[in-house]
Amino acid sequence: MTVARPLQSFLVAFVLLFAGSIVTLAEKTEAVGESSDGVASFELDNGLQVVVIPDRRAPVVTHMLWYKVGSADEEAGKSGIAHFFEHLMFKGTTNHPPGEFGRRVAEIGGQENAFTSYDHTAYFQQVRPEALETMMAYEADRMRNLVLTDEVIAVERNVVLEERRQRVDSSPGAILGEELDATLYQNHPYRIPVIGWMHEIEALNREDAIAFYDHFYVPNNAVLVVAGDVDAQTVKRLAEATYGTIPRGPDIARARPQEPEQNTRRTVTLTDPRVSRPSLRMAWVVPSYETAAPGEAEALDLLSEILGGGPRTRLYEDLVIGQGIASAVGAYYQGDALDATSFELYGAPRGEAALDRIEAAIMAQIERIAVEGVTEEELARAKRRYLREYIFARDSQSGMARIYGTTLTTGGSIADIREWPDRIESVTVDQVRKAAQRLDRNTAVLGYLLPDGSQGDDAR
Repeated sequence: MTVARPLQSFLVAFVLLFAGSIVTLAEKTEAVGESSDGVASFELDNGLQVVVIPDRRAPVVTHMLWYKVGSADEEAGKSGIAHFFEHLMFKGTTNHPPGEFGRRVAEIGGQENAFTSYDHTAYFQQVRPEALETMMAYEADRMRNLVLTDEVIAVERNVVLEERRQRVDSSPGAILGEELDATLYQNHPYRIPVIGWMHEIEALNREDAIAFYDHFYVPNNAVLVVAGDVDAQTVKRLAEATYGTIPRGPDIARARPQEPEQNTRRTVTLTDPRVSRPSLRMAWVVPSYETAAPGEAEALDLLSEILGGGPRTRLYEDLVIGQGIASAVGAYYQGDALDATSFELYGAPRGEAALDRIEAAIMAQIERIAVEGVTEEELARAKRRYLREYIFARDSQSGMARIYGTTLTTGGSIADIREWPDRIESVTVDQVRKAAQRLDRNTAVLGYLLPDGSQGDDAR
């Protein structure tokens, strides 16, 4: 069970289907159409959306159930409840004792896990095709029949508290990341860590868990993705027999506070004796694929590749190879969020180089693109690298399922996936230039991670 940020980019979703055709059915159709290399989609009467991704290369099936609820959907003061409830889903139900589901998966040599993000929670099993019906039956059972006692709540709450201590409190980088997010987002719940704040996790109780379960864990708030050695007609028959028996719940509106316009530069500094090498992070709030105007998100994706997507990018060639002042640099655009998201850059110095040199060099590259743009050839190379890097994701069956789930739980559609290659190809150098203009030094949030003994500006 893990706390996860959304996948690196909406780009991944499109690349997986770049070479294949897609069959998208009417949303509430009774029939299922399937092509030899395509994807089928249908909806059960209770509102459960189902996607089937045929993959005949191996006798394996990935069964993944996604709920349209993540940490950003939590009630104020109840941070961590989405991730906490992910843990509780592995407890017993009225039909199966604790641990039985996991034992059945292990007995047949399968794998299972789950993860929680800002925008969704997902549960998955990877098994042989003959076990698919069993997985569906167990997963459908725990959608509505969990047994939540005070004892179960207390034990699992302690597990989550220890997880936070290990993953966050013991890691200076993770602590800085939380503080950076809390500063970057002034109003949106993305400012709150997925795992939750310690004092609020400690206060979560049985009533909180039951209220969360009853509200969000309903079929019309879920997406089922089945990828592997299976056909759509079989999946439809099994889904109707298992998930189809669960009553539809009330429709859920994902109304969240949104970010105001940001007009200030902010700095977060963490000095810690556990830090051996200083580092820098720079972040901005930018549109996601769901909130962007046409072409904006694609341009931000390509800007992240041009700036810091690998060794053949501007930051690496300048700071690492050219000036020799950095040991690591990179860029990250989290485009697959439901709401306005983040664009981040990072760097760590080499030798005695100061962080302010890293910061100045990074901003110089951004501002150069914002003024001059990029060349047609540079943009074309970035597109080729981007596609080539992620095309190998087609080899991962569970990766394909994750991509569809992420897309469909954050406002996207299969049509978006189908249309993406043309959209990425249509990005112009002017759009990349305008994307760089969003990264204004006067609205950046900077995070400094410094060794013990460092004194503010002297260390930078």
